[in-house]
Amino acid sequence: MEKLVRPKDKLAGKYPWTQTFSQTAVRSIGVTELLGTIGLIVPATTGIAPLLTPIAATGLAITMVLAGALHIHRKEPSGLMATAVLFVLCVLVAWGRFGPYGW
Repeated sequence: MEKLVRPKDKLAGKYPWTQTFSQTAVRSIGVTELLGTIGLIVPATTGIAPLLTPIAATGLAITMVLAGALHIHRKEPSGLMATAVLFVLCVLVAWGRFGPYGW
């Protein structure tokens, strides 16, 4: 959510990668993450279009792969750990909802 509302300059301390991206790109990443999060939670809790949950998890997993590649390229191991954990969680949700624990 921070990436949507805070200026890029204020994010640089917590997210060093924002220095190499435009404000529009940072906001776009924030929108993608927010929509993915909504897609994970709302369909599963309401029962409306529950197929969107594993689709959102897959999209977020792809986002985490791209984020991981960025952290590797920038040599930021601290960012890579959090990204890897989120990736694993998203893959587990996608696998579970597409596979044996699907709706």
